[in-house]
Amino acid sequence: MGQVFWPNSVAADYECRGYWRRQLLGDLPRKWAARHGDRVAVVDDHRSLTYAELAAITERTAARLLRSGLRDGDNLVLQLPNSCEFVALLLGCMRAGIAPVMALPQYREHELVHLVRTTDAAAIAVAGQEWGCDYEQLAHRVAEMSDRRCRVLVAGEPGRPASVSLRPALERRPAAAREEADGTGTPPDLPSPLPDDLALLLLSGGTTSGAPKLIGRTHNDYEYNFRRMAELCGFDERTVYLAVLPAGHNFTLGCPGVLGALSTGGKVVLVSSPAPEAAFAAIDRHAVTATALVPSLAQRWLDSVAGTRYDTCGLALAQVGGARCPESVVTGLQGAFGCTVQQVFGMAEGLLNCTRLDDPAVIVRGTQGRPISPGDEIRIVDAEGRPAERGELLTRGPYTPRGYFRGGTHNSRSFTADGWYRTGDIVRRHPSGNLVVEGRTKDLINRNGEKISAAEVEDLACLIPGVRAAVAVPVPDPATGERLGLGVVLRHGNGLDLDQVRTFLTGKGVARFKLPEYLHVLPEIPLTPLGKPDKKKVRDFLLADRSVETV
Repeated sequence: MGQVFWPNSVAADYECRGYWRRQLLGDLPRKWAARHGDRVAVVDDHRSLTYAELAAITERTAARLLRSGLRDGDNLVLQLPNSCEFVALLLGCMRAGIAPVMALPQYREHELVHLVRTTDAAAIAVAGQEWGCDYEQLAHRVAEMSDRRCRVLVAGEPGRPASVSLRPALERRPAAAREEADGTGTPPDLPSPLPDDLALLLLSGGTTSGAPKLIGRTHNDYEYNFRRMAELCGFDERTVYLAVLPAGHNFTLGCPGVLGALSTGGKVVLVSSPAPEAAFAAIDRHAVTATALVPSLAQRWLDSVAGTRYDTCGLALAQVGGARCPESVVTGLQGAFGCTVQQVFGMAEGLLNCTRLDDPAVIVRGTQGRPISPGDEIRIVDAEGRPAERGELLTRGPYTPRGYFRGGTHNSRSFTADGWYRTGDIVRRHPSGNLVVEGRTKDLINRNGEKISAAEVEDLACLIPGVRAAVAVPVPDPATGERLGLGVVLRHGNGLDLDQVRTFLTGKGVARFKLPEYLHVLPEIPLTPLGKPDKKKVRDFLLADRSVETV
């Protein structure tokens, strides 16, 4: 089984309060098609699909999956780039009662084998050749290392006899429907999952173990997740949503993301590259109105927008999340694009906080929002679990599961006995009631017993003239336990050394124990596959060259 469900009494309350509507995600494409049939639903670099076409392809894909030997209740590792095929296969899986496991395109054997083994996946679905990687070959290597027979499904033409092609189902041509029949002209019967069944598996963005934890989301809770976010973002039929981050990321998929836009009759534009010029071209060509960014990508957009030849003035909403967003990025986006900026502080484990579209500018710049649902419960506690003004954020609610999928000891560490999720985020309440993220319980540098907030140091470092971005990390040290290391990205033409950093921060009145002791200049902040700063890589850089820039 592996999934940790809400207690029956709690689930009944969520239904009674209207959060859960017993809506199966796999049934949604047919409902969308009934309302918006001829409107364009999704478009990528190569093709587009109307709502009617997406519904038909969803049905055929579900049938194809079942005819390939998969069964209702199976799990399937889904590793496709942003594309129409990704959306169709995602929905097709859920229509067939198969839970897609959201594997990011950057994953290789290490991560994929973990996902296959943890979920006991019956199949891996890949694109074939993309970005210089033979994903089909990679999938076969992973399948050979799995503990059960794991099929390899290919969205295009397979290059190996052992692969199963999904192309007949994913194409829009009418003949494809006949190819999914069983020889008598009748497609296989499709199952009817229950609303509280597992719908999909997301990856945790906060893991420090090296192996991503899995979050099981049900039809009930995830439908509420993207429906409520779509309401708060004002999505409707006029919305054109640009997916530049990986579509398998919770932020891009359902906050409100791809599914939120489709649920309101909008159009989803999927691009395979987040590069600024490619994104600006898509904004211009498709009259994009909304998108979601992480702060580092938002900064890249700001660095490039002044010289673009594309018209980006139609962008009305830029969500920024995945990491704490500097105020300079918020104001920069507002000025460069003339758009509303929404800070989003959330997690694949559930809880979503966001600033509202009508919040005052000072609130949008300086806070990370407030919970999206009246059913969200939050607590701020100190290290002993007592209520505190500043401390770790705990939460539970109608779209926050009560445990990781097959989480084992992770569940006892991350969830309390009465269902509170320990987020690991250090927050305080702003006078407005919004939350301000100040770091993480594990994002602290412990120097001689003094705890230093990495987020605080990063914010201070970004005040240094010429510094575009900064990442603070602990560097192991036998004398002090840990020392403070700093990785910085500089603006063009600037130089910086450690003495300059320490002198500037001392001039700002920063305590000596908070001054960086190692410095590494980076071309860009390295990111994890989920788009978060890769602090392990930054620490490795510092360890490799700390004899040069140290005190």
